[in-house]
Amino acid sequence: MLNIVLVEPEIPNNTGNIGRLCVGTGNRLHLIHPFGFQITDKNLKRSGLDYWVHLDWKEYQNVAEWVSVIPDTSRVFLFSSHAEKSYLKETFQDGDWLVFGKESVGLSQEVLEMFENHLMIPISALVRSYNLANSVAFAIGEAKRQLSI
Repeated sequence: MLNIVLVEPEIPNNTGNIGRLCVGTGNRLHLIHPFGFQITDKNLKRSGLDYWVHLDWKEYQNVAEWVSVIPDTSRVFLFSSHAEKSYLKETFQDGDWLVFGKESVGLSQEVLEMFENHLMIPISALVRSYNLANSVAFAIGEAKRQLSI
């Protein structure tokens, strides 16, 4: 199982899709406040469909509360468009934490400075960034591929 972390997600449809992805791939979703929506938001439920009841998820009031539950911070991987190392060059392990920032600005400098493992998803110079749900899908796909070997 992987731990998928969304820091201050803003768009309910993305979080709903990521929740569904976590159910389908057997991963736990961690959501860190503040959110740009309510967990009861109709868009979240529409995107997550009826899978949300099967989702293994936790929510935290802030980053500090989340950090307090991490057993090994060396297994935390922050995804950032500013990172230099591709996620395709990383070796993932069961229980790893894959962390993604909010849609509008990504991870804060404060969060980036808390952990050493920064990864990027290769992208054409013609595109600024990927959609959050797509980024999570890339990362889960590669990690699960490695873990099934």
